[in-house]
Amino acid sequence: LVPPGHAREIERGAAAAGVGFRAAPSMSALLGLLRDGPLLATLISLRESDIDEPLARRLAREVGRRRLNAPFRTSDDLVNALAGAVGRAPTMREKARVFQALRIAVNGELEALEAALEGLREVLVEGGVIAVIAYHSLEDRIVKHAFREWSRSCVCPPALPICRCRGRALGETLTRSPVEASAAEVDANPRARSARLRAWRKAA
Repeated sequence: LVPPGHAREIERGAAAAGVGFRAAPSMSALLGLLRDGPLLATLISLRESDIDEPLARRLAREVGRRRLNAPFRTSDDLVNALAGAVGRAPTMREKARVFQALRIAVNGELEALEAALEGLREVLVEGGVIAVIAYHSLEDRIVKHAFREWSRSCVCPPALPICRCRGRALGETLTRSPVEASAAEVDANPRARSARLRAWRKAA
């Protein structure tokens, strides 16, 4: 399972998908957010949500100031606003982090991942294994918590006075810690640097 939002990047690259910042692509992948969508509210919500992007509020103020004079049409406009927000040329890491946070928020990727995990568990055959590669710390956290919850001997809600799951774990986590790419794998595929693999097996 590749978390929502990453399949297109893996197949075609972020720039080709319209969410990169190197070639100033169209922002259609962000649903017109830059041109006429609620970009300011989305940026502010990044700080208040689990995504917690530290530059979001400063960037929101800078975007609001610049959009009074001219509309945003490409990702370069957002990169330039980011430079104004930090008072210097933003680092590649800062640019990547902001675009990733926007993509996650706009696409509802964390919510989609949670729903996908639940759905997979329901249809998985007994003894089957779910393996998930996460490319963001928040995605990895969701996977880790889901697998840990499913591996508990009792998974009833805390408010339920009587155990109805018969005290039997739904399965077991196969990866105590996430499996990370080796140095050789990262050299061959730089995208693997942030990948975290976790696996869980459904009880028979």
